[in-house]
Parts: sequence; structure tokens; C-alpha cells
Amino acid sequence: MSYFADLILPLPLEKRFTYSLTAEEANFIQPGMRLAVPFGKNRIYTGIVADIHQNPPEVYEAKPIHQILDEKALLTPEQLSFWKWIASYYLCSEGDVMRAALPGAFLLESESIVKLSKDARPDASELNDDEYLVIEALQRQSSMKIQEVEQLLDKKKVLPVINKLVMKDLVDLNQEIYEQFKPKEVRYVKLNPAYEAETEMHQLLDDLSRAPKQREVLLSYFSITAKSKKALKTKKLLQESGASAGVLKSLIDKGIFEEFYEVTDRINFKGEISNHEINLNKIQQQAFEEIQQNFQEDKVCLLHGVTSSGKTEIYIKLIEEALNKGKQALYLLPEIALTTQLIKRLQNYFGEKVLVYHSKYSLNERVEIYRHVLENSEKGKIVIGARSCIFLPFQDLGLVVVDEEHESTFKQFDPAPRYHARDSAVVLANLFKANIILGSATPSIESYFNAEHNKYALVELSRRYGNVMMPEVEVVDIKTAHRKKKMTGHFSERLLEEIKESLKEEEQVILFQNRRGFSPIMECNTCGHSPQCPNCDVSLTFHSHNNQLRCHYCGYHIAMQQQCMACGSSEITTKGFGTEQVETELKALFPKHNIGRMDQDTTRGKYAYEKIIEAFEAQETDILIGTQMLTKGLDFRKVSLVGIMNADNLLNFPDFRAHERSFQLMLQVAGRSGRTKKRGKVLIQTYNPYHQIIQQVSTGSYIEMYKEQLEDRYQYQYPPYFRLIRLTLKCRDYSMTNEAADWLARALENVFDRYILGPEFPPVARIRNEYYKNILIKIPQKQSLGKTKKVVHRILTSFRAIGAYRSVRVVVNVDPQ
Repeated sequence: MSYFADLILPLPLEKRFTYSLTAEEANFIQPGMRLAVPFGKNRIYTGIVADIHQNPPEVYEAKPIHQILDEKALLTPEQLSFWKWIASYYLCSEGDVMRAALPGAFLLESESIVKLSKDARPDASELNDDEYLVIEALQRQSSMKIQEVEQLLDKKKVLPVINKLVMKDLVDLNQEIYEQFKPKEVRYVKLNPAYEAETEMHQLLDDLSRAPKQREVLLSYFSITAKSKKALKTKKLLQESGASAGVLKSLIDKGIFEEFYEVTDRINFKGEISNHEINLNKIQQQAFEEIQQNFQEDKVCLLHGVTSSGKTEIYIKLIEEALNKGKQALYLLPEIALTTQLIKRLQNYFGEKVLVYHSKYSLNERVEIYRHVLENSEKGKIVIGARSCIFLPFQDLGLVVVDEEHESTFKQFDPAPRYHARDSAVVLANLFKANIILGSATPSIESYFNAEHNKYALVELSRRYGNVMMPEVEVVDIKTAHRKKKMTGHFSERLLEEIKESLKEEEQVILFQNRRGFSPIMECNTCGHSPQCPNCDVSLTFHSHNNQLRCHYCGYHIAMQQQCMACGSSEITTKGFGTEQVETELKALFPKHNIGRMDQDTTRGKYAYEKIIEAFEAQETDILIGTQMLTKGLDFRKVSLVGIMNADNLLNFPDFRAHERSFQLMLQVAGRSGRTKKRGKVLIQTYNPYHQIIQQVSTGSYIEMYKEQLEDRYQYQYPPYFRLIRLTLKCRDYSMTNEAADWLARALENVFDRYILGPEFPPVARIRNEYYKNILIKIPQKQSLGKTKKVVHRILTSFRAIGAYRSVRVVVNVDPQ
């Protein structure tokens, strides 16, 4: 009887690959386990078992597997179904999903190892210098990695040398698997039991009278362990005694101390649980009961609550209910910055049941979190983090919370799978029959549309917690202010007055400018030249802290130019402004106050977010300037003023969602103001004060914006009335990109007729020397999404079969944001 296993490999392949198993292996292996398997000529990959059966593959002969890597399944059956759904819905391969879903340390890598052949009889006269060096090294050590051969020969290209030795039958080249995850071990010491009796102890101290340093370490050990008889961490003993590691080693060598290692978690909760009861007010309680009622009918629930209405308390209550039923809870957030504040609130309440998972954690830390969730241990009953959390191996998921559900950062842009975490979370909850709640002060038009059409249940919180008033919004016309010379740098007179007033009353200020760097455009006053990136179609942004001109697309940078690169004139000016310039101007205007900045440049480290947010919470920072990281769900008690430096660069963006986005961003950033008793203030600086979106933000009327945008979407055939698939073609050859895009657009038009837009160049048409061109497919409500995708897939397969277009890559983005 033959047995076979279908495997998902971490490669962008359409199909699963089949390998042969022995009867013994087939009895042991389960779906969800990892196997190391040969693929291609001499590569070994980690594959995930998707299915075990007895049907041999039709086209090729199944190879045997290399080795079994797990004792029990690493993936749950729900995860495998979820992967399959993501691959089919977002038109990518399961291998792409596997790369995104598993921490890199689980994808064992194979490494080429060079060994001497058994029958090797090297003759030095037949070898050149490089070959001789390799053979000589292999005679001293059993094997070498490719990198070691590179170091030995001090060359990058060593494969030709190794290939010649293989042809002469002197060396063998094999692939060896190595595990990337290493558990964290802590080193402990304890006293040898032979010296525990009092007489032996005194004798020992007398013997050590000639070694005062060793005696000192021993006395330190006694004083620390006098209270508890536990073994002692080596690190602590060395710190307390002030001795060197060498002294301790002597004591271990003499057999006075015994050392041992214990595996420990990298992430531990060190705080105290201050389990204060959460008391919901009347409005929150009503919303909470409505949500529970909707959950009984298995509905997705949309919670539309104004900023600072106390949505988080409702989430905590719902999580508590899920835990009481013995289930797991998942709390999704759009930004890592947001997790830092929420983690504290959740940990104060639930302690070490809360685990955090996002990209700033190291590989090893992510593996540990993955294992806790898989084992359904007490640690990890609640997982909080950014979009990749949906791929964790939940055993018994009871509740999913998607906070700030309108955020576009829930959408993965690159690489594939280009999934939307909110939409995927709805499917994930459905797989587990779990409850799901989507919360936002400014829901996305699609979600609100679903709620209006009874696809989702809608629960509203229309008042702020503690009946705090909504902030007062004032629009400042900077066009008039410029004309009347009432501007100081990029600050209107009105904004400066309010900042001074807030600082005088020892309150904090947040300023929002959605551009990092100092200035996005440098321009020569003489000839009008502005430095461009050589690899992308964008101008270079000036960063003053390191005096560089930098491209935000590919990272290209040059030193700041003192004179024009085209005509040599020294009259260079900057145009536009970013967070760095606002910070510089503020430091000149308010030299006695502490000013902080939060953008991609200042939050590179693992704990960078925490440091900035903690400093602001502790009121060490008076004014915080930031990009959109600042706008979402953060809760600062002392902020009385929020300033939006320039609303126009949000509105004037070539995208059908630009108006919805700018409304959401401005209303969210406004919501950071006046969250306690005193009414907050929001100032919006704009050249266009009568723009309908700015007027809607100033009155805070979401419904008005929703109805207006819905009318536009209906008129121009966009979501929620039509679904979208965007195909982006990329190639280094400009004319090839054009030709390929025209061919693909014609093929699609033959089937979909007028529902094809493009091909057209995006606003930035060249990035990293690749030309981009977009084609948009619109899918009406009555048209089957599944069938449409099959047709698109078929056309793309024909496209990829054309030899001339081999260099053109097509990126498929379903539901682009």
C-alpha cells in the first residue's frame, strides 16, 4: 500500500506538491506537521503537510521525504482552511500565505555543506592554490559551510572552485538543515550538597582563607540565599559579589558550586495585576447588552462610538466574558504605537494572560508566543497586536475585537498575500463560530453600508465617557493669514495664541502633520531645478537632523547640496514642510519647553514607541508633533489642544477614498483633545476653509459625510457598490511595460467590457527603476466574485506564457485600499 502527503512549500507555486511516505511515516504524520523535503536539484525546504492520501501524482514520480521535523502538528485544521481561503480570495499561493503566517524560525533553511569524499586521494600537483587550501582545511575539519569557504579564500564566488573539486571526486556537496530557533536558557548555580552541613561549611570557609575573592563570592551566596533556599542566577550572584566570571569558574571547577541551565520565556509580565472592577456607565451598559444580544444571533457587530466614549472598557468586559467560558480572545489594532498604551490597560486587568505579537519582536520571541497560543496555555489567552495576529494557531477562539476598523493599515501591501486583516478576521471568527466586534469612531464606508443593509448589527455610543463635551473645532484660513502677513513660519497667529494659552495652563499640545522629514522639495530660485531620485519618479526629501536628501521610496540618499546641481546657483529654497521642520520652528518659538516628535524616523527601535508615549504621558513632553501614528486611539489625559498643520495635502490625493480618509484622520486626531473635564480645542489650518470635508469635520457629522461619499461612489461605480481588483504591472523596460499592459487590458476587456479602467500610470510611475502601470477591474454586485477571479486567473496564466513578457511582473491586489 503506497502513502502520499500533499505539502505546502514556502514558494509562490499554484499547486501543492506530493511526496511519498512509508506506511510507518503515514501512521505518525498528521496534517499541520512540518517535513523537510527535497525540491529541485539540491534544495531542501520546510513543507507543511496539508493532506495524507493514497493517490500517486499523475505527472511526476513522488520523491520520498527527507525528515520529520515535528512530534505534533504545528498548525491547526482551522489554520489550514483559513490559509486556503486567503489564497483563493486574494489570488495568491498558499506558499505566500505560509511565509507570512509562520515566524521565520519555523521555516528551516538548508545550507550547503562541503565534505571530503570517502575515497578522496588528493594530489597536490593537480590542484591550484584555492583548491589546495580548501582540501587542506577539510583534512583538518570534517565539514565546512559555504560561508566558511568564502572566508578561507577571501572571495565571494567560491562555487566554481567547489564544482571543480566535485568533478575531480575530491569533495561532496550536501544540503544540511539547521534550526533557527534557540530557547533562552538562564544559568543558575547552587552549593554542592556535600557542603550544606554546618561543619563542612566552616571547614570550606577556612580552606578558602587564602582565596579572598572566592570566599567573598561564597559569603555573598549565603547572604542572598539565607531567606530562600532556591538556586541562584549566576548573573545575580556576580552582580551582588562584584566578582569576575573567572572567580566563579574556579569555584565550579573545585566542585564547590554546581551549575545548571533552565529554559525560560523571553517575554514575561513583571507588573502587578491591579484588578479594579470596570464599571460601565448607563450608555456603555446599554451598548454592552445590545452587543451581547446580537452575538446570540451570530452577527458581526459594528460599534460606532465617538472618540473617548469608552469603547475599550466594553471590549475588556467582552474579553472577560470570553475567558470565563474558557475561550481565547484576539484584539487587533492597526498600529504598533497603539498597542503600547493598550497593553498596560489589559495587563493591569488580566496580568500574564495577555501576549503581544507584532513585527518589532525578534524571531525567537515570536516563536515562543506562537507556541503559547498553540498549547492554549494560561499565558496567551488574550493576544493583542497588529494584522499578522490572525495567523496564530488559536485552539478555541471565542472573541475577535477589531479596533479602529476603518484603518487602511489593516491592509497588507507587499509582499503577497495582500490580505485585509479586518475582512480576514470576520472569516476567521466564522471558522471558530466566535463572536466578532468591529469598533471605530469613524467606521469605513463599507462597514457602515453593511450595517445599514443588515449584514452587520450596529450599536452606537453617541456621547463621550463622563459626558465630556466634544472638542470645539475651529478652521483657520491660512490663505488670508499669508496675505495679511499673520504667519510665523508655518504657524498662524491663532494657532500660536492657543499653544501659548495651553502651555501657560500647563496642558499639553499635539500637532499633526502627515509628512516626515524637513521639506519634501528643494528648489533652485535661479533655474527652478529640484533634485530628483535617480531610481524613482519623486523629488528627494530634505532631512535636517543628518543633513541629507533622501528618497522615501527606495532609501537613496545624498548629502544636502549647498548649490544647485544644474546651474551652480547658491540660491536654494525648500518648499513644503514635514514634521522635522515643524519641530525646528517650535524649538525656536518655545525654547523653554520640551518638544517631542513621533514619525517613522523616530520610532525605528523596538521600544521607541513606548519611550515617546511614556514621556508624553508623564508630561515630560509639552508638545508632541507626529504623523498619522498619533491619530489612532491613544488616550492622553492632559491634551487640551490639537493642531492640524495643513489639511489640504490630505484632501488633494488622487484616490477615490481620499475624502473619506481625510475625514477619518482629522476627526480621529481631533478626538485626542479634551478627554477629561475641560473642553478641548482643535484648530485646522487650511487654504480651503469651505471644503465640504473640512466643514463636516468641524461639525463632527459622520452621517453627512457618509451619505455624500456614498452618492459619489454610486455615481462612479466604486465600493461598496462595486468590488475592485487592481493589477499592477512592473518592469524595468518602459516600452515593455506599456505593451504588456495594453495586451492584458485588451484580454480583460474582451470578457469584462466597460468594467475595465486603464491601463494608466500611478502618481509615482517609477520606483527603484521599475515602471508601474495599473489596470482596475470593477465587479458589479450581481456578478459572481468567484467566477470573475477564475477568469482573471486564466487570463493571467495565458499572459505569463508569453515569452516576450517574461520580464514583466503582475501584482494582483483584491480589494485595494
